[in-house]
Amino acid sequence: MARSCLTIILAAGAGTRMKSALPKVLHPVAGLPMVAHVTGCARAAGSEALAIVVGHGADAVRETLGALEGQARFFTQHEQLGTANAVSAALPAIEEGFDDVLVLFGDTPLVTPDTLGAARAGLADGADLVVVGFRPADPHGYGRLIEEDGQLVAIREHKDATDEERAIGFCNGGLMAFAGAHLAGLLDAIGNDNAKGEFYLTDAAQIARERGLTVRAIEAPVEDVLGINTMAELAEAEAIWQARRRRELMLGGVTMAAPETVFLSHDTQIAPGVTVEPNVWFGPGVTVASGARIRAFSHIEGARIGADAEIGPFARLRPGTRLGAKTKVGNFVETKNAEIAEGAKVNHLTYMGDATVGAGANIGAGTITCNYDGFSKHHTTIGAGAFVGSNSSLVAPVTVGANAYVGSGSVITENVPEDALGIGRARQVNKDGLAARLRAKLAKAKAAKG
Repeated sequence: MARSCLTIILAAGAGTRMKSALPKVLHPVAGLPMVAHVTGCARAAGSEALAIVVGHGADAVRETLGALEGQARFFTQHEQLGTANAVSAALPAIEEGFDDVLVLFGDTPLVTPDTLGAARAGLADGADLVVVGFRPADPHGYGRLIEEDGQLVAIREHKDATDEERAIGFCNGGLMAFAGAHLAGLLDAIGNDNAKGEFYLTDAAQIARERGLTVRAIEAPVEDVLGINTMAELAEAEAIWQARRRRELMLGGVTMAAPETVFLSHDTQIAPGVTVEPNVWFGPGVTVASGARIRAFSHIEGARIGADAEIGPFARLRPGTRLGAKTKVGNFVETKNAEIAEGAKVNHLTYMGDATVGAGANIGAGTITCNYDGFSKHHTTIGAGAFVGSNSSLVAPVTVGANAYVGSGSVITENVPEDALGIGRARQVNKDGLAARLRAKLAKAKAAKG
């Protein structure tokens, strides 16, 4: 029978070292608030209930995370009196009787389901408390995990540790997994007889041992427990997340010639067989089908790219772009809310906004859809097989029929029927000899000025 699990996420801290008006846990990694990375990881590790403890910026955290995690419950830590005090704020959820209770931090966005799964496995194997530890290159400042005969006997803060204990390289990562039946009692026993007068959750380890409970430590990669306290650390976390995701995609069959220059969002989906050239940026909401090629210096967000499509270089695909198979969106082309059907080509220097382009259509260089009249957006429809000549302006709302032609340099303000040729430009007039007379006149005027 599956074990039930509650995850408590501590997200009440002010994060003053971030020097930002935005609550710390809402700063993004890969375009997603870091606390949402933590909730997603908890869900992936089998947690069916989430309790978010808020404090500083509580309204913003509730609003943002509530929209992402509709089933999450929020509890308020009214005073910053330590981690055990924060967990106690979620006591109503704890008392509902979950088998496992995970305690995580909203500022550790790189934690993985594997680490949480290992902690839960420890509980399933008979432990009453599992502490997640790590081995940093420099353990200075971290609490040490002191073990005897495979059991964790204490978590000793650096300032309180003996020289022998400070030589221990195994450090407290902060993340804990409790047998739900014991957590409320342990919280009740934690005191605040320390220099700061705060209630520390780490004291639970020693109290549990004194009560004859089984306490163990497991080791996680350093990255999994990396806490974010400054903008510099936020950038480090972003770099780690990006490197992880690029590697995952490449192992799955995506080609990246210079992966360190490709930036992904938390929800970017790229199928095997796709090639991504250097210096490409993926915003939220992008999917790329197999065989597509994303050429260098392209910027893509909110777009769906079909199989064997070619994008860029220097293309910008904005939200609402839907590209069919074997389409081409070339250099210095911008699309927005545009559906471009199979085999259509928009090769260069073109804007397609609020538009539908039929299969096999060809859009010439410099063509723009004039979709905004200062008050409202209007739609342009270009039929299958249509050919729009270079430097044309299509003034929406307007339709160019299937297999129609639009003459280069036209301003199209009325519908062009199927198989018709639409031309909207002034008739050319040539004045023989006028260029020579004009040059002479201009030269004379210049000489007169001295």
